[in-house]
Formats: sequence, structure tokens, C-alpha cells
Amino acid sequence: MYKIGDYVIKANNGVCKVEAIMPMDVPGESEDRMYYLLIPQEDKNARVYIPVDMADSIRKALDEEGAWKVIHKIPQIHEAWISNDKQREQEYKKAIQSGEPEALVGIIKNLYSRRQKRFAQGKKSTATDERFFKLAEDHLYEELAFALGRQKSEMSQLITETIEQEQ
Repeated sequence: MYKIGDYVIKANNGVCKVEAIMPMDVPGESEDRMYYLLIPQEDKNARVYIPVDMADSIRKALDEEGAWKVIHKIPQIHEAWISNDKQREQEYKKAIQSGEPEALVGIIKNLYSRRQKRFAQGKKSTATDERFFKLAEDHLYEELAFALGRQKSEMSQLITETIEQEQ
């Protein structure tokens, strides 16, 4: 169970702060059912309510140590390669919904490789690939930036420099 003040990851909302744990007046629901009130850090005016008993849709946000572990592990993370377009899109959707950093890195690496291959063939990247690339990058960079106390815009360069220094 999360506590008030904890930071969690909620797919599509990114890093959120647990602001309250409270009952809600929801028709057809038990008055005893408790909900997390989450405040997304990128949109402090938004409110997200998650039943405490369904908290498997959120996970604890990375701390600084966890963020550095992910960054150092990036070279070893395999591309999420699936040749079937429909199946690949479904796997991308699952990875984005999970918000798991390693799954996001796998998508980013795969889509980067696909983009390079298409450019070498004189083709543009597909709209679907670009959409998933941006989603995966945004989700990953938001969490890493939060954990490291940096700006999201700094993450690409920070990751590149860190990996280059280790090689």
C-alpha cells in the first residue's frame, strides 16, 4: 500500500504524488472502498482516482539510485523486435501501459533501429512508429528526470553522455 506523499507512476499520467487516501461517493460502490488521489506532476490541476484494491495499475516511481541503474543498463537492454506489424503495435501498447523503464528502452531502441533502416532505404519512418517512439521517450524521460532532479529536456543528452563515458 502506498502512503500519502509517495510518488508513483500511472500510465498516461506519468509521475504522480499520492495526495490523499480517501473514500469516494460512487454510485453502486461500497462506502468503505478507499481510493488514492493522485496528482500528476506535469499537470498539477489534474486529479486521478485509483481504488486502493486495484493499485496494480500504478507502481512506485524510481528513486535516484534506480534511475542511474536503468541508465547504466541501457546498452544491455534488447530491442523489442517483433516482425508482425499488428503484434508489434500491441506489444508497444502493453509496454507503454506498464510504464516499466526497461520495456520503454526496448521500444525506443527498436524504433530507432527501424527508423535508421527505413532512412537507409530512402523511406520515412511510419506515423505509428513515431507516435510510439515519442510516447516511450516521454514516459521514460519524465520518470528519469523526476528521479534525478533534472529537466526532461536534459535526459537524452545525459543518457548519451553517460553511456559514452562507460564505453
